[in-house]
Amino acid sequence: MTFETYPSAAPTPQSTPPKKSNVNWRTAIMVALVIALLATWGYIIWDKSKNKEIFAQKDAKYATAVSEKDTLQLLLNEATDRYDELNTISIKKDSTITARDKEIAAKKQAIQKLLATANGDKTKLAEARKMIESLNSDIEDYKSQIEVLKGEKIQLTREKEMITQEKNKLSSDLDSTKGVVQEKENIIDIGSTLHASHFSVIGINEKKSGKEKETSTAKRVDKFRITFDIDENRITKSGNKDIFVCITTPDGKTVTEDGLGSGSFIDREGNEIKYTKRIAINYIQGQRQSLSFDWKAGDYTTGDYKIVVYNNGFKIGEGVHHLKKGGLFS
Repeated sequence: MTFETYPSAAPTPQSTPPKKSNVNWRTAIMVALVIALLATWGYIIWDKSKNKEIFAQKDAKYATAVSEKDTLQLLLNEATDRYDELNTISIKKDSTITARDKEIAAKKQAIQKLLATANGDKTKLAEARKMIESLNSDIEDYKSQIEVLKGEKIQLTREKEMITQEKNKLSSDLDSTKGVVQEKENIIDIGSTLHASHFSVIGINEKKSGKEKETSTAKRVDKFRITFDIDENRITKSGNKDIFVCITTPDGKTVTEDGLGSGSFIDREGNEIKYTKRIAINYIQGQRQSLSFDWKAGDYTTGDYKIVVYNNGFKIGEGVHHLKKGGLFS
């Protein structure tokens, strides 16, 4: 019996070889994942590096902006210092300078406000820089005006000094002239003082009949008749003159009576002089005039009665009359 071998309908089990397709697929996935991971890491690293670069650029820009702001602030401070120094100069400011002061103050305030709000804004910083340049220009013009006014002040000061010197010289000359004039006036004033002479003091006894009799006996005297002359003076100008008559009793007291208009005056030496009677005369230049008046007292005592006459603060003459006791052997 012959046996033929036929292929079996069901394959005979054999040892299964490694599935290369599965291995390759997994390997491909793993490689792809690694590549993707590496790419991701690379991107992350690149992105981080890029961000750092961007941040660094931003930081640099910010630092630049801050640095520029600080620089502008420094320039503003320097300009302000120059302006403040100019303001310490002592001058009389005119309306133009006063107006420029207000303009500069307003511009400084505007710049400071712009810098405070700039915060890295290049536009604002650029505007602030232009305004600072304009401010510096204004300060230079201001300085020129100050120098002009300062020069004018110096010139005015010199002119004032010259005027003061001339004034002092004129004042000195005037004082000297006044001194000469005053000296001459004093000479004229002294020279114009009147002089009294020819004194006559008479004791008079009044009779019941009305007749008058001269007497030197104290108890018989009813009144004094005082007469004297005002001598001619060619220096004294015509006009009203005051003559002061002082009557002194034997006890040395000056007679003062309200009825005679008694009073006092200050003489040329500053002494207070009491007078008995003031006589106002209308003096005529260069002419002699005689004056006479009666003085009646209640009682008269023995001794010397002195009559002193003053004019223009000077003593100009005097007379003395002696009264004696009555009786056979007097």
